[in-house]
Amino acid sequence: MPYYLQRGNIPDKRHVQFFRPDGALYSEEVFGTEGFAGPTSTLYHIHPPTQVSGWKALHATAPEYVETDILRMRHMIGNKFKAKGDPISGRVVLLGNSDVEMSMCQPLERMHYHYKNAQGDECLFIHFGSGAIHTMFGTLKFRARDFVVIPRGTIYAMEFDRLTDDDRPLGVAREAMPYGKFVCFEAVNGSHIQPPPRYVAKKSAQYLEDAPYCERDLRVPQMPLTVDALGSHEVRIKALGRMHSYDFGYHPLDVVGWDGCYYPYCFNADDFQPIVGMVHLPPPIHQVFDAHNFVICAFCPRPLDFHPRAIPIPYNHSNIDSDEVMYYVMGEYKARRGIGVGSISLHPLGIAHGPHPGTIEQSLGKTHTDELAVMCDTFRPLLPTKAAIELDDPEYPESWKDEHFKRMARYVPGASHAPPLTPTR
Repeated sequence: MPYYLQRGNIPDKRHVQFFRPDGALYSEEVFGTEGFAGPTSTLYHIHPPTQVSGWKALHATAPEYVETDILRMRHMIGNKFKAKGDPISGRVVLLGNSDVEMSMCQPLERMHYHYKNAQGDECLFIHFGSGAIHTMFGTLKFRARDFVVIPRGTIYAMEFDRLTDDDRPLGVAREAMPYGKFVCFEAVNGSHIQPPPRYVAKKSAQYLEDAPYCERDLRVPQMPLTVDALGSHEVRIKALGRMHSYDFGYHPLDVVGWDGCYYPYCFNADDFQPIVGMVHLPPPIHQVFDAHNFVICAFCPRPLDFHPRAIPIPYNHSNIDSDEVMYYVMGEYKARRGIGVGSISLHPLGIAHGPHPGTIEQSLGKTHTDELAVMCDTFRPLLPTKAAIELDDPEYPESWKDEHFKRMARYVPGASHAPPLTPTR
């Protein structure tokens, strides 16, 4: 988890008397995980966090999956996705399993309540837009290409700035995307989204020298922190497969100070330091986050493989025990044809996949890539929802059928666009 952090006013020791200016005690809350054996923060509230009322169940949140027994490649055309709701109610689950759910959101409205996901950690990837997330730990400013990790139990409200015409994708109308767009990976198995263990020191949890990002790249909650206001404030809580509404008689962001290692933070994909090699390296080198039974990676702009006979795009590979979903953010993904910004591809376990015919030849001699794509690999099959089927490109599974070997026969060894081939026996 992130490093130790302190914000606002706290007493010099935990679990001791800490008085408000009016002589009453602040209410201490230990915000802990894994039975107090995991990452924890200690918060100090103006009002007891137990004083809530008016609870009611709103609606079910468990996704309904379809085509659960069909094994095929999928391409979802993300630009067909329609804006709806606010940054919470507008999330639409497209793919998921018992470990992770991937949703997309293109909000039309602003939030008029606060939200707590009591079921799992969230990792938001901001594709378009900027704004602020107001949390019980302070304010997080976010921008395009940010990963925002929001740990389970955090109360927050997400506020987008209105998009300018320059920041909106070309050809997208203002009313179709007034604020922005993001995807969310939610850990629904109770695990935490955190740095891969190989990136941090076992003794100190400090990021190692060879990690592709470090503490300096993380943006953590800042002031302002405390809102002291009485009145009726709605907090919607996602738990037990349903959304619940609770009424707080005070503003839920009433924390005057806290310290610990459990809090939300931002990391921008532009700050990822890609690892490159002489020949093509496997996807784990692009890993950003780790959770139980799934990982999140970022394929960022970078120099390509530098061996004189390198093939600088992925080799054919089989997902024997995992599914691979890719969200295409910007640039030209050189191993695929027909993929655009906002596309989502799903390559399921059991089927080999790799470059489209012709893309290998086109990649030879290339030295850099401008692509940015976010990938989630899972160890259980990802199942589509009805919303995913509505975005489906039915021709994608057939898109590898082409004259691959005839194209290779037309390739001339020693041509100016690539080094000579070495004969094999």
